[in-house]
Amino acid sequence: MTGRLRRPTGRYAGRSAQERQAERRRRFLDAGLQLFGDSPGYRATTVAALSESAGLSTRQFYEEFRTLEDVLAALHLRVNDWAEEAALAALAESAHLPVAERAAAVFRAYAANVTGDPRRIRIAFIEIIGVSPQLDRQRLARRSRWVDLICAEAAAAAERGEAQMRDRRIAAAAFIGSVNGLLHDWSAGWVEATLDQVVDELVRMLLGILQSVPLGPDGGPAGA
Repeated sequence: MTGRLRRPTGRYAGRSAQERQAERRRRFLDAGLQLFGDSPGYRATTVAALSESAGLSTRQFYEEFRTLEDVLAALHLRVNDWAEEAALAALAESAHLPVAERAAAVFRAYAANVTGDPRRIRIAFIEIIGVSPQLDRQRLARRSRWVDLICAEAAAAAERGEAQMRDRRIAAAAFIGSVNGLLHDWSAGWVEATLDQVVDELVRMLLGILQSVPLGPDGGPAGA
């Protein structure tokens, strides 16, 4: 399949072609969330199975997507967008709190959103891994976006005198890597802990980044 089929135009049953297209896309994505995020998983799903789950035809699938990878890519972005919206809403609501409480509230809002549905965990941290170079670039781009958010908030906290002023990009990247790795391993059953325990540990790591003391030339605390 070298390209998408031409989409229908005009109105049908009181809905425009754009409205019908949006509805079909939503149904395919909902089916993808279920099949990729639960069973049988992305690699064992076919276009025919996805279309059947969505209650649509394979012809309609190719009107919206080129491949199943496109569906997975859209779902990965969607899950991250939901989590980002939750984190930013918590950030706005906790703006009056001290930095430690604010960081904890924001991360817990993120964690509650992404882990509230086990299918989202699998999409964000398991199914997306190793699919293709293109999806690897997308995954790393979203990681970078989370790193930027942490660095921006850390800088704002430093300007308010709540944290030390320093470059936290490496520490933020390490933290995001820990989030991805730990949630992946927990979801796979490799970590013997409750989700609350996992989130608590990640919150402690985040607060350590915000409150850490810069190192001096000898590797010890600066000024020691």
